Amino acid sequence: MAGRTSDWRSTRLAGLLGLRLPIVLGPFGGISSVPLAAAVSNAGGLGSFGLYGYDAGRISETTTRLRAATDRPFNLNLWLDHDEATSLRPSEAEFAEWLRPLVPYFTELGVPLPTRPDRFLPTFDEQFEAVLSARPDVASFVFGVPSADVLERCRTAGIRTVGSATTVDEAVALDAAGVDAIVATGFEAGGHRVSFLREAEESLTGLFALLPHIVDAVSVPVIAAGGIADGRGIAAALTLGADAALIGTAFLATHESVAPAVHKAAIHGGEAGHTVLTRVFSGRLARGIPNRMQRELDQVSADLAPFPVQNWLTGRFKPIAAEQGNGELMSMWAGQSAPRARSIPAADLISALEAETDAALGRWR
Repeated sequence: MAGRTSDWRSTRLAGLLGLRLPIVLGPFGGISSVPLAAAVSNAGGLGSFGLYGYDAGRISETTTRLRAATDRPFNLNLWLDHDEATSLRPSEAEFAEWLRPLVPYFTELGVPLPTRPDRFLPTFDEQFEAVLSARPDVASFVFGVPSADVLERCRTAGIRTVGSATTVDEAVALDAAGVDAIVATGFEAGGHRVSFLREAEESLTGLFALLPHIVDAVSVPVIAAGGIADGRGIAAALTLGADAALIGTAFLATHESVAPAVHKAAIHGGEAGHTVLTRVFSGRLARGIPNRMQRELDQVSADLAPFPVQNWLTGRFKPIAAEQGNGELMSMWAGQSAPRARSIPAADLISALEAETDAALGRWR
């Protein structure tokens, strides 16, 4: 644990980013919240906001709201265009064929069938230019290695960069490219598997097996992610060489989270301890709480659209399912530690995590 001081709060990453605590909020694609990100930053951690699907104007507006809510460092997260997914343009016939397995869910929820859009996502370049103009303290990237130009422009703008790895090889590639920190993402983590060198199904190492290997293989600070929901998990990650812990699902249950009520209820429900990996909601492998839609579509997965078309298609009716309180027809991302999530204000969770980490590390002093 080179560079570690006697106080677990004073890690390399905390010093690099000016954090009081080496705790990072996981960026949630689609359900990020300005109040939640600001609350984590104001409490001394690094608040994060996922920009999946946001166009330039929405990114600018979001950053303005974040700056009004906190004067502390925060992170904006972008998806790289892995396998040039955003350039996918299906024909009308392909679009109709990919829509077909989902028609019963549109009908059940009373949602009109969509027509093929001009595009399924904003381009990475459009999003990146907006992030560069916004100048957050940190820009994080998933699904690949940012280009040399992207990293250089971030450095020039004074933006620290973070990449995400699910394997040692991915971490080494990110380190060689020159990111400032790397998230080591274990298979316990909720949401999308951010693998990019091999198929996600071939990149499923657990965090505490993956973490020390990545720490030993790279030169930059490593952030541990996956299955961390209390101070014991933070203490374990730090002991294995991490410079910070990234926590997602535990914050989804907090008061400031904008996760739908049915999603929050599911995090505390009986199925939360049995999360599954599936591609049915987005076309990319992700971990969430099982439900009827997942079970039905897993049986016909070969007929489903690839990312980002599948994510766009299900995105036409998932918000309606959430409004109706129908957790059977929406994605409810959650990690393997979901049962330990607490329905409290985010600042109270930060305080609890800090006290629990003190207690866990203090046992051995």
